[in-house]
Amino acid sequence: MTNNVSITKNSLSPQWNWSVPEATVSYDEAGIQEKLRSVDKACYFVENNGVIGVSHEAYPGEKNGNHNVVAFVAASSVDQLGDPAFREAHKTCYAYYAGAMANGIASAELVIALGKAGILCSFGAGGCVPSHVENSLKQIQAELPDGPYAANLIHSPKEPALERGNVDLFLKYKVTTVEASAFLGLTEQVVRYRAAGLSLDANGKTVIGNRIIAKISRTEVARHFMEPAPLKYLTPLVEKGLITAQQAELAQQVPMCDDITAEADSGGHTDNRPMVTLLPAIIALRDEIQAERQYPETLRVGAGGGVGTPQATLATFALGADFIVTGSINQPCLESGSSDPVRKALAVAQMADVTMAPAADMFEMGVKLQVLKRGTLFPMRAQKLYDLYREYDSIDDIPADERQKLEKQVFRAPLEDIWKGTVEFFEERDPELIANAKGNPKRKMALIFRWYLGLSSRWANTGEPGREMDYQIWAGSALGAFNAWVKGSYLEAVENRRAVDVATHLMQGAVYIQRIQALKMQGVVLPSTFAIYTPQPLG
Repeated sequence: MTNNVSITKNSLSPQWNWSVPEATVSYDEAGIQEKLRSVDKACYFVENNGVIGVSHEAYPGEKNGNHNVVAFVAASSVDQLGDPAFREAHKTCYAYYAGAMANGIASAELVIALGKAGILCSFGAGGCVPSHVENSLKQIQAELPDGPYAANLIHSPKEPALERGNVDLFLKYKVTTVEASAFLGLTEQVVRYRAAGLSLDANGKTVIGNRIIAKISRTEVARHFMEPAPLKYLTPLVEKGLITAQQAELAQQVPMCDDITAEADSGGHTDNRPMVTLLPAIIALRDEIQAERQYPETLRVGAGGGVGTPQATLATFALGADFIVTGSINQPCLESGSSDPVRKALAVAQMADVTMAPAADMFEMGVKLQVLKRGTLFPMRAQKLYDLYREYDSIDDIPADERQKLEKQVFRAPLEDIWKGTVEFFEERDPELIANAKGNPKRKMALIFRWYLGLSSRWANTGEPGREMDYQIWAGSALGAFNAWVKGSYLEAVENRRAVDVATHLMQGAVYIQRIQALKMQGVVLPSTFAIYTPQPLG
């Protein structure tokens, strides 16, 4: 009888006044690991002639068993991870939510699949036409009448009509949770959504009807959402009849959001911030503002970006996160709005297979987002367009040979034809953009270049044949870490990837690794393979 489990005792080693029946003890490594994986049961470690064994049973005193307990780990649950107030507020089973991926990649189907399992997901309304957003909201509400679900409100500095249109729809369909992302500060529309849901109950207590989860990566932006809405936004909203005077008054007493997501190095829009520096800074700011404002309910601070393994999940909670957020790892899932070619490409991506490229919605501002670089020329072509935009004042200023390359390799059509299509597109979506561009050659060039940047993500979502080298696929390094973790398991195959399985294994895996760490603190030396949580099909 032997194994590679041992106990290193020191002055802090605990003494347990319990005993364990011999018949319940497993001494082989497979049996020990199986018991450890049953995280809902306590594990009692005993020593028999120098060999360590594990049981799920122990009793006070010595008369009920043959062995004394030398180490112990309590039963645990995913309920112990994060802030219970998050689960209560959003009616979820985990302190976890799947963040929005724009253009409907976080699809109605993804929201519904997770919601039916009691897991929050944010519908990716950003970049979608109003009719698609409206139809998706109807579909989600039909399947999840009691939630949980959220919808994304993405900041659109160059297309304010989109931001306004989505808020119109969220209020019309009484969407009670919105995830606000990519904001550089507050806008009238996000303030309008928040304030329009405020009221007083029979006891005179403020009721927050419209919850906001603000996804941010900078403390200065976080402060805007942690503070009450300013009068410069509230007063015009009252004057326009969009909110009441009472709602404006109440909005000055509550923060702009209920939850803050500290967004570290993620796919899509990102500042590439390290989680270990960003999250503690946002938590410290929250505590500072709470001490000053004394809100009845403390803002919750969660985190996302780089969360793709149980180890990253546990580390994020250990840093103080009240909840975690996932993104890239959900895109290959069967329920997402991605195409099969994109799913297959994402399922084999490695951590270094991502890079930064110009963003369509903030192209003129030089804002970049994180995308997959493996198997596509999009990052290089998008950067070339931005370099040309910086160098020249109009399409006509671009040298003939450069223009010919663009028309042949990137646009595959004369640029004047592309402009005609751009006009038709924005006349329906946001006519003001076209009006502003007709007398502004630089602006016209930007809109033409944004034609490619915008369509490249749609080509990816639809799996457009012949445009594979132009696919814009948003992804962060978490995806590569996830793929490395699930290699050899049933989740390696993309056809087995379902969002509920992904969420469940991340959380259960984090709890399992947490108990391994607790045993190390007691001097238990386990084989290195014990620290690996391998996903197994859910029963």
